[in-house]
Amino acid sequence: MLSGLANDLERYMNLLSARQKVVTSNIANADTPGYQTQDIDFEAEFRAASGGTPDAFPVAGLAVKNDGNNVSLDREARLLSENGIRFNLASNLMRMQIQEIRAALQSGSNT
Repeated sequence: MLSGLANDLERYMNLLSARQKVVTSNIANADTPGYQTQDIDFEAEFRAASGGTPDAFPVAGLAVKNDGNNVSLDREARLLSENGIRFNLASNLMRMQIQEIRAALQSGSNT
């Protein structure tokens, strides 16, 4: 059975995955007239941890182009990079948790 930390890491990684989809959708729609940038309220979703798909919401305060689109490729590229770093960190933490559990099981079977 995974520890509480491992369960939290799993939820965190699921949120990161959902955010990755939202950000790539924003990038894919960068030239779609009227498209409004979406994001995920990371902190609220993690606290809620309902296990469902996180809700994306329109991002306010971005510059709107003449066609009504407000996707900023610089912002989205930064979010992709940040998301990747966070996912790698969470993956490493999860790997360490699994190694600790595996070591505990192995030491228990050696006694």
